[in-house]
Parts: sequence; structure tokens; C-alpha cells
Amino acid sequence: MADLERQSAQPGQRPALVLVDMINAFTDPASPLGSKADEVVAANARLLAAFRERGLPVFFTTVIYRSDDQATVFRRRLPALEVLKPCSDAVAVDKRLAPRAGEAVIEKRHASSFFDTDLAQRLKAAGVDSLVITGLTTSGCVRATVVDGLQHDYPVFVPADAVGDRNPDAHAANLHDMHAKYADVSDTQTIIAALPPQEAAG
Repeated sequence: MADLERQSAQPGQRPALVLVDMINAFTDPASPLGSKADEVVAANARLLAAFRERGLPVFFTTVIYRSDDQATVFRRRLPALEVLKPCSDAVAVDKRLAPRAGEAVIEKRHASSFFDTDLAQRLKAAGVDSLVITGLTTSGCVRATVVDGLQHDYPVFVPADAVGDRNPDAHAANLHDMHAKYADVSDTQTIIAALPPQEAAG
């Protein structure tokens, strides 16, 4: 069956970059949650530099479980999540993408960066009009955040080279599905070229 007809969009004058779970637990292949993600990290670094150069909003997310009663069903289903403890190296943003002063690192406990967090309020306060969503993993927390971004009425953009997954087939299938319904999927170079110039971004 063919995909539905869709209309493409362009980032607005105040897009935000949301780096989903670019933390050591997911970028370190030795972690039970990790995968080989050097190329994804590099693509995120290029986007991060472009957003910072233009003075555009940047938000990071991490996953931290501070008590046994948080996300109990999710954690029972995926025991590897138990590495995501407070103050552990696992929950720190990969140092290659280290947040700067003033860049929020939002704690979450479930897949979507919007669920039970203040991301929506932060985006509104920052005057954001569109979202570029990156990170790990494509089929999990990235997809959930993309869907919720659309449901918060933002045009959403996903650079395929700046997201990754432990399962290549799941990565490809979810990129296809997101592009078909929820977001414009392209690549880092295309998205950077579509960002507003520095003078307009301010």
C-alpha cells in the first residue's frame, strides 16, 4: 500500500534542537544499552555547532531512575535500564556533545522526551516554532519524541544521520514511518542549510 500524500515543511525562524538521550549508556558500545554510535555523535556535533552559532535553543535529555517506584513496568520489561542511576557515568551526556551553561538537560523516565517532563513548557518559553530531533534510539525514544512533538503541534525534522539504533532494520523502518506520517526526514547537511541565518535567529 502506498504512503499517504504529505506536505513537506521547512524549519521556522526559531527551531530548537532536541538531542534525545545522547548519553554514555547509549553511545558506549560496552554498555548493555549501547551501540556503535560514533557517526551519530559526529552528526549531532555538527548540528549542535550550527544551532549554537545561530543562538538557537538546544535541549538535551537523559534517563535517570531515582527510586524503585519510577517506570516500574518499563524497567521490568527491559532490565538493562537499571544502569541508569543518579550520578553514574551512564546518564551523563557524551563528552563530545557536552552541554554548555544555559543548555537544559531534561531528565525523563519513559520513551518520549515530553512525557512527564517540562519540555513542552520550556519550548513555549523559548518561543520555539519547530523541532529538529536527533539521538538514540530511532525506534524508541527518538520516535516517541517525534510523535509527541507533532502532537504538540510543532513541525518536526529528523536528520537520518544524526539518529541511530541497535537494529539497522528497525532504524530504517522507523525512519520510513516517521517520514510518512510525523516528520520530514532528511540529513544533517540539508537541515543546517535550512536553518535561519544568525541575524534572523536572534
